[in-house]
Amino acid sequence: MNRRPNYRGKMEASTRWPLFFIASVLVAINGVAQVPGKAPTVSIAAVPLTTAQRAQATMVNLNFRVPPGYHINSNTPKSEFLIPTALKMDLPTDIILGKIQYPAGEDASFPFSPDEKLSVYSGDFTIAVAVHPLQSVVPGKYVMHGVLRYQACDNAACYPPKTLPVSFEIKVVKEPAAHKANPAQSPHVHN
Repeated sequence: MNRRPNYRGKMEASTRWPLFFIASVLVAINGVAQVPGKAPTVSIAAVPLTTAQRAQATMVNLNFRVPPGYHINSNTPKSEFLIPTALKMDLPTDIILGKIQYPAGEDASFPFSPDEKLSVYSGDFTIAVAVHPLQSVVPGKYVMHGVLRYQACDNAACYPPKTLPVSFEIKVVKEPAAHKANPAQSPHVHN
């Protein structure tokens, strides 16, 4: 029998080791960025019925809560690589979405990047939405639907982005009748 050394087996093992190492590093880096598993859920408080007058903007406050021990990026994170919290609304015809007012984020640093301050929301925060029913809207109740997109993180890592359905009801009412002043009276007495 001819016994030759099997260099092919050694070659395969030596080329597999760097590939395995590179793959392990990539998995570890991705693991720091996002933790698989169940992400914490942001909640929204019940929104009371809001009365909105036709042809006028009305502000509606949406109160959210981030679970203790977690934070989410603000609407204006300090890095282009961070996912901002964003509210998208889909309103009925003839009701216009005005400005969405996000709160200022809280600057905080975390163990995974102690020298960098991140702009985050934690605990309770409020996003204000302006709704503007047009003159043509028939008075009555209307449901506004939307979604809050956010990425929750703890002190060690971030979870995959999630969305939270948002809905609230407004009652559209007619604008008050225009006040008609009496015509000016003559200061002279007429007999």
